[in-house]
Amino acid sequence: MDASTWDLIDRLRGWLDAESPVTGDLAKSMRVLKIGEEFGEVVEALHGAMKANPRKGASHTWEDVHKELCDVAITSLIALASLTPDAPKLFDERLRHIADRSLN
Repeated sequence: MDASTWDLIDRLRGWLDAESPVTGDLAKSMRVLKIGEEFGEVVEALHGAMKANPRKGASHTWEDVHKELCDVAITSLIALASLTPDAPKLFDERLRHIADRSLN
C-alpha cells in the first residue's frame, strides 16, 4: 500500500476519534469488534450472491461481496492504526512474513 492509502486510513481514524462518544481503550476495542460486524456483512452478501438462503433467494450480488470485503479490510486497517502509530510498518512486515513463509 502506498502512503496515500495510509493517509486516508489515518484521516478516518482521526475522524472516528473526534466524532465518537467512546474514547480510550474502549474505543480501540470497539474498532476491533467492528471487524466482526463487517465480516458478518460479507457472510450475508455471500449467502445472497450464492442464493444459499431459499427464503431470500438472490438477495445480493458478487459486487456486494467485493464491497463488503473491502469494508472488512478498511475496518481492520483503521483498527490497527488505532492500536499503534506503527501500523504501516507492522502491516508491511506481517505481509512480507506471510508471503515469505507461503511463497518460499
